[in-house]
Amino acid sequence: MRPRGRQRRAGAVQSTNDSSALSKSSLAARGYVRDAFAALLVPGSARRAPLVHRGYYVRARAVRHCVRAFLERARAAAGAPRAQILSLGAGSDSLYFRLKTAGLLARAAVWEVDFPDVARRKAERIRDTPELCALTGPFQGGDPAWSLCFESLDYRILGLDLRQLQRLDQALATGGLCAAAPTLLLAEAVLTYLEADDAAALIAWAAQRFPNALFVVYEQMRPHDAFGQFMQRHFRQLNSPLHGLDRFPDVEAQQHRFLQAGWTACSAIDMNEFYRCFLPPEERRRVEQLEPFDEFEEWHLKCAHYFILAASRGDLLSQTLVFPPSETFPRVNPASPSGIFPASVVTSDRHGPHLKRYGHASVLLSPGSILSAGGFGEQEGRHCRVSKFHVLSRYCDFEWKGKHISSWRTGAQWDGRLYHTMTRLSDTQALVLGGRLSPVTPALGILQLHFVESEDTSTQDLNVTVTKAGSEEDTTLSCWRHSTTEVCYENQKYLFVYGGRSVLEPVLSDWYFLHVGTMAWVRIPVEGETPEGRHSHSACSWQGGALIAGGLGTSEEPLSSVFFLKPISCGFLWESIDIQPPITPRYSHTGHVLNGKLLLVGGVWIHSSSVPGVTVVDLTTGFSTEYQIDTTCVPWPLMLHNHTSILLPEEQQLLILGGGGNCFSFGTYFNPHPVALDLSSLSAGQ
Repeated sequence: MRPRGRQRRAGAVQSTNDSSALSKSSLAARGYVRDAFAALLVPGSARRAPLVHRGYYVRARAVRHCVRAFLERARAAAGAPRAQILSLGAGSDSLYFRLKTAGLLARAAVWEVDFPDVARRKAERIRDTPELCALTGPFQGGDPAWSLCFESLDYRILGLDLRQLQRLDQALATGGLCAAAPTLLLAEAVLTYLEADDAAALIAWAAQRFPNALFVVYEQMRPHDAFGQFMQRHFRQLNSPLHGLDRFPDVEAQQHRFLQAGWTACSAIDMNEFYRCFLPPEERRRVEQLEPFDEFEEWHLKCAHYFILAASRGDLLSQTLVFPPSETFPRVNPASPSGIFPASVVTSDRHGPHLKRYGHASVLLSPGSILSAGGFGEQEGRHCRVSKFHVLSRYCDFEWKGKHISSWRTGAQWDGRLYHTMTRLSDTQALVLGGRLSPVTPALGILQLHFVESEDTSTQDLNVTVTKAGSEEDTTLSCWRHSTTEVCYENQKYLFVYGGRSVLEPVLSDWYFLHVGTMAWVRIPVEGETPEGRHSHSACSWQGGALIAGGLGTSEEPLSSVFFLKPISCGFLWESIDIQPPITPRYSHTGHVLNGKLLLVGGVWIHSSSVPGVTVVDLTTGFSTEYQIDTTCVPWPLMLHNHTSILLPEEQQLLILGGGGNCFSFGTYFNPHPVALDLSSLSAGQ
């Protein structure tokens, strides 16, 4: 790379420090962590979104876990030299001040290295802030000859480029860093910004330089799935692309990377496992109650794409079990795919407006007409709760075209709800139940949609009228992320509403029956053991009852259970369905029954590093198989969560509509157009 290009890239990387510092300051201000110093080290302030807070929280706790494990081990070693923490690419981090306040630097010192401009700015900030100077004690301004920007008895800041290892080595030696002392090297989102060869050289240099050391790394992984592709695109747009992910795409490859470079032991886990296994349940509950939150899919996906690694060398630290094995987070390896479902784009820009939204609901009104309503998406050039309806109509035999339409003239207005359900009543009518306007505002009332399409199907003559059904005072449903399934009892049609979450309850286990003819809530006896509460599960009609699969349970834990609400003479009976092999715990998927087989489409899971495709369960035998989705013909990343799907059994197709989400700090992603899965191989294998 040319020098000017390297400088621009370095500047872009430095700008990520500024954004990160503001996020850490916001994290402390909202009470996620105790850090009185983050705000003192960065100019300005910004309130980040709850999803960003959670991401930075789990990062902060993982690093804290490793630092404290190192310091405890170093203190326990009799006669060992003073411990050293060498923070590489430290930026505006407040680690030194937090450790000093906690009394953990009595026999330890902190060294920080970052780009010269970043290091100088931090040193100036410390010198100009009395609260920080009081902790560092007497200090010197540093020596430019060996890149020292700040020096106190137990704290030094060096301005150096980590790619210049010879200069780094000389500066550390000149500054008195003891190679033989127990040393913690800390690299938070640093190595991935270095070219692969530069990162390899740094890892090998550290192994050779420090015989008793622990190297802790926090950074990205899993570049090839849809979330990983969108993550990489974000950093490319910032002119700070992620390096080395193709060569080291997962924790196993990262461990091998360090062992090959001379480190004698190495362990690594993703952030879902860290959060579940190394934080006490009461601490997780505290964090989960700090702010209204409803972005579980992106939270789990973000954690699945970051890891924390600890590599060690030397007798003193090689036995430091930073991440001991845990049985509380079992890894699941789904069976090898039994087949492939090819995916293809159903519509394009020339076939009408896009369907960029998630958290919406879709319903097949007639064989050639699909109505989608609500959700969060792109409308008139901005991201918002979508007010326009989307109609996907079939022309000729195979061609689909999309249209946007607004609610029409009379009646109520669409209220912008999302995570609701929509059920077909007739070829022209659908019923909307539940949903939310925000994580603290449920969407109350039952809405009835009436869809009219004129004979010439011109856009101007497409109408949807919205009317309120049932009583104005009816507050029975104040939930979202629930399910609504058509069931039959005493030859009458009912809608079975199950699960979800509400403002007061993070997970619901109750259910309701709505009589379709009278739009009245009724009581029907249900026997059997009540399933665990859940939301974001799938539900579909089968044999007059309802199949409930997966979902997110208490403590935000994905579920693998499948239940059948079975019709019996006096009402219904809950039955658990035994599936072998058990399905991988998941949520935010969709479900359908085709020829006696339950199809679970996409979703989010955290116990496997693979990507969910379609799980097929034979409802007669309970035997499950996996099918991979081939996205070769889909020219953009296909995110299979927060989507809807429509089964077309005659065509042996499944249409996937919308989907995506707010992907951490990387931006919001929407699947732009409907996609069809070809299910013909499933019928061929019968």
